[in-house]
Amino acid sequence: MSATTLPATSTASSKQAPPGRFPPAIWALLLTTLIVRAFGFAYPFLSYHLKDLGYSTQSVGQALAAFGVGWLIGQLITGWAADRLGRRRTLVVAMLASAVCLPLMAQAQAFLAVCAGALVAGIVYDAARPVVSAGIADLITDDGQRAVVNGWRHGAVNIGAAITGAVGGLLAGLLGFTALFYFNAAACTACALIARRYLDSDVPKAALATGPVTRTPLGSALRDGRLWLLWAVSVAALTCAAGMFTALPMLMENDGLSADAYGLTQVANAGAVIVLTPLLNPWLRRRCDRPEPTVGLLALGALLLGAGMGSVGLADTTLGYSIAVAAAVPGEIVFFIAANDIVNKISPLNARGLYAGIWGTTLALGVIIAPVLAAACLTSGGDGLAALATLTVGALGTVLCLPLIGLTRRRTITAASSTPAPAAS
Repeated sequence: MSATTLPATSTASSKQAPPGRFPPAIWALLLTTLIVRAFGFAYPFLSYHLKDLGYSTQSVGQALAAFGVGWLIGQLITGWAADRLGRRRTLVVAMLASAVCLPLMAQAQAFLAVCAGALVAGIVYDAARPVVSAGIADLITDDGQRAVVNGWRHGAVNIGAAITGAVGGLLAGLLGFTALFYFNAAACTACALIARRYLDSDVPKAALATGPVTRTPLGSALRDGRLWLLWAVSVAALTCAAGMFTALPMLMENDGLSADAYGLTQVANAGAVIVLTPLLNPWLRRRCDRPEPTVGLLALGALLLGAGMGSVGLADTTLGYSIAVAAAVPGEIVFFIAANDIVNKISPLNARGLYAGIWGTTLALGVIIAPVLAAACLTSGGDGLAALATLTVGALGTVLCLPLIGLTRRRTITAASSTPAPAAS
């Protein structure tokens, strides 16, 4: 056994769920994911809220970038806390912190206050992601079943995004954009109650670890070239994916389309996810059942994401944007399931939360890059340049998969060769 690989000793992680039947805690994590995304109005409608306050496109981009910086910090904090303090405790505290911070950001008016509020709100906004990732890895030990759960988890994210767009646009028209932040806070409170009720009592995975350990979890992560290559690929691919809820509102607003039109594109995205997830899940499950990490799928997903979201820059009507967004869905599904499979297969038991948190920063970084890139393209070259830039970024993610394939294969071969042969009878 390598110094960075630890045996799974918890009861929850040692049981394999029967096909189609998962522990109540899994359903609680999926429900939490759905609620957090369905009522996660704060980020996708922040640009409309700031425009309503009279800020320029450049200022809006800066505030969104501040939100993304907070998002990145929050992923690291909650990933670390999930290992050190426990899954349930971390999720409850993060959701309650969100419930307090989001309404405070809604009241900010001055630009510095807006940016500060966006930074703090970003820290707590997506805090559930690394905790849910680590929790699923604990409870489902079979790689194929875990891929299925992550497939439906991704479906929950996209269905939630559709609800966010449709309901958020309706509520904003009736009550104003500020009210959306209060609904977001109430949903976070509900998630804290669900986590408190259905997740098992906390036993931090770092505390369960036994056997010789020569590196701290952070040391293992910092020295793991596979994690950092995955991180680089994901930054590129998720910059494209983040355009779904960062650059897309800016592009649509530049074409004179309203928040209601943006909501319709999210409905189209969710509809495509609902149709394609059950079709792709069996194939993805078979691929994830193999011992080696699914880097080939990762490369394919990055390329499809770049092409799909790149086509958004060529649209100028609600129908055109909806078709382009739906075209990105296959790449989105393939990429997220492949990335989660790789994270689960390379992370040590005592660092699952940390690895998930480090990987979670890639979406946060994409959230920072996407609006800045979109604003620069719109200012200097228009929608066509935005399309070309998105396609290029997705292709870059695919190219970066080449060294990752080589490294993961070497590590898999090394691990297999170091396994002692069974004794002769």
